[in-house]
Amino acid sequence: MSKSYDAIVIGARCAGSPTAMLLARQGSRVLLVDRSSFPSDTISTLAIHATGLAALQRWGLLDSVRATGCPPIGTYSFDFGPFAIAGTPRAVDGITGAHAPRRTVLDKILVDAAAGAGAEVRERFTVEEIVMEDGRVVGIRGRDEHGKPVVDRARVVVGADGHNSRVAKAVGAEIYSDLPVLEYAFYTFWSGLPIDGFPVWLRGDRGIAALPTNDDLTLMLVGCPAGQAAACKADVEGNYLAAIDRVPELADRLRAATREDRFRVGGVPNFFRKPFGPGWALVGDAGYTRDPVTAQGISDAFIGAEQCTRALTEAFEGTQPFEQAMAGYQRARDARVRPIYDFTTQLAALEPPPPEMQQLLGAVAQSQPAMDAFVSVVAGSLPPAEFFAPEHIQTIMAAAAA
Repeated sequence: MSKSYDAIVIGARCAGSPTAMLLARQGSRVLLVDRSSFPSDTISTLAIHATGLAALQRWGLLDSVRATGCPPIGTYSFDFGPFAIAGTPRAVDGITGAHAPRRTVLDKILVDAAAGAGAEVRERFTVEEIVMEDGRVVGIRGRDEHGKPVVDRARVVVGADGHNSRVAKAVGAEIYSDLPVLEYAFYTFWSGLPIDGFPVWLRGDRGIAALPTNDDLTLMLVGCPAGQAAACKADVEGNYLAAIDRVPELADRLRAATREDRFRVGGVPNFFRKPFGPGWALVGDAGYTRDPVTAQGISDAFIGAEQCTRALTEAFEGTQPFEQAMAGYQRARDARVRPIYDFTTQLAALEPPPPEMQQLLGAVAQSQPAMDAFVSVVAGSLPPAEFFAPEHIQTIMAAAAA
């Protein structure tokens, strides 16, 4: 026998679990399904910027993340070789800096919070079909953890199932402002490699980043242009170490450390999808995906979950028609993320900045307020348009000239 819900959420990680939790807290009947069991790992840059931490604080979950022992990240730095930019991002709701918890830790906290809010959670659930009637999504067909066939219905099916979203493909969600994969990232975890803050080194066509995480481990990532991905994959470890050799002081420290995990490799396209239609919605990477070079994914997923939940709640309660409420969700999402999307895709090309940008970055490196503002753009607490406003650029250049 099938059950009926207000919402079925497919995907229980950083977009799906918060969406299910927030809907359930609003009194909606919610089913949350995922093919994985929790705790489990997934490819991720791990970083949660202050915007995402502020969301966790609003939900009452920030203390749970901090209690896992994941170290706080107070500063961000970008080492370009001839000069470096290092600063503290602007605070969001009184929170500054970042955390980078392992996904085995974070996702379990989120799934448990969804269940605690009253959502029904089914792990190890395989979605086989998005059920449609007369052009409208009405539910899902799948198999539970024991292989038993199940059909469930809902007013809305929410795809929180990543950039390869089954929901998005089933409904033919429109894609726009898309770019191909620009960069491939190679990363693993190291012990004996303490890292201060969130450092990034840019050396030619390689980007290197490090993040401290749980259990005294450090995630060390190397990015290469997508056109070189095949060559890099042919010898992942060799090319990874060769990239880090471009920063000799870091390479010396790495050789004294111990690798604690296998290498992970990933590259994602860059796109927006229309995030709603008759009986369906998209949230997180299912609706909007960008290169991980600015590590925006988790924070974006959290804020997107809040925006999507508000729109769905309005539709469920009848304060706005579904189409109108969800169109507002799309406009709000795009207005919020489009500037950082453009900024991110420019960085992800791993190409030398044009001369004017090099001159600006050199000037930024001479002023602590300017450096704090630059890292705030990466952290998502300062809109790129505000940083790159002509009057702000003039102030930075004038200070450097003086």
